[in-house]
Amino acid sequence: MTKSPILTLSGGVGGAKLVLGLSKIMPPKELVVIANTGDDETFHNLHICPDIDTVMYTLAGISDRDRGWGLSRETWNAQEMLLTYGTNPWFNLGDRDLGTHIRRTDLLSQNFTLSEVTTELCKHLGVNQIVAPMSDDPVRTRIKTENGDLSFQEYFVKYQCKPFVKGITFSGSKLAAPSSIFLNGLNQARALIFCPSNPFLSVDPILSINGVRKSVIDFKGPKIAISPIVDGKAIKGPAAKLLLELGHEVSSVGVAKYFRDLCDIFILDNKDAHNLNAIKNLGIEARTTNTIMETEADKISLAKFVLSLTKTFHD
Repeated sequence: MTKSPILTLSGGVGGAKLVLGLSKIMPPKELVVIANTGDDETFHNLHICPDIDTVMYTLAGISDRDRGWGLSRETWNAQEMLLTYGTNPWFNLGDRDLGTHIRRTDLLSQNFTLSEVTTELCKHLGVNQIVAPMSDDPVRTRIKTENGDLSFQEYFVKYQCKPFVKGITFSGSKLAAPSSIFLNGLNQARALIFCPSNPFLSVDPILSINGVRKSVIDFKGPKIAISPIVDGKAIKGPAAKLLLELGHEVSSVGVAKYFRDLCDIFILDNKDAHNLNAIKNLGIEARTTNTIMETEADKISLAKFVLSLTKTFHD
């Protein structure tokens, strides 16, 4: 008999690493991965879902581990041809990756939902875990910067996270509903895990959807968050920069304050053990372990640690 699932909320690379670890130690249908779609963008009239694809490619074992995004054994012939035609695309799409976006866009044009399309793509990639978008409705992260209002991809890729950030909004979130898979997970999962993803760019878009934050706060099972900040630095991406620019403490304590009302247990790296008491004083149970996932063994080790906490939380 299948247990009720573990619900994970994930951004891209950091979240996908933990999800991979969990996939190695759990029955596939017990792992539900809800991916942020605030990063989604349209390029060349194709619907691009960077975080969904990172999770999907990682679970399929075909991601480019060196780059941290995209597919292994990738080629760039289409990109080079676009340059030949005088365009200067700042968002790189490899040839194999384009196949995903072409198929996704084709299915969406036939009125399939993004959840249905994601399930179909996962099936053909041999991904047996349940991967779904946070919503089937469009929600787009907008970054207010010193250079004006930017889409997520403009900020992250075109300008390489360099502009000073004044604020972040999520266009469409109040009209969006959580996907049915996400809603079922919130109602039925035995535990909820915030993967070590950027709070502002990966977690906030998910929580911004109408009703989701309240559903997370009211969630009955254990809620566990893993800090993406170790020793005052982001493992990857602009999390530390955004903490500073948006007026937060740049540390695991600063991240714990963000999660204060959202999680029961906060996991921080062994290097930040000196912050344990400060986090416990926030009313959150805090635990330390190695959270830096460089090898598959690291990913599995952290996944086992997280799962052990879901089992002992109510003991």
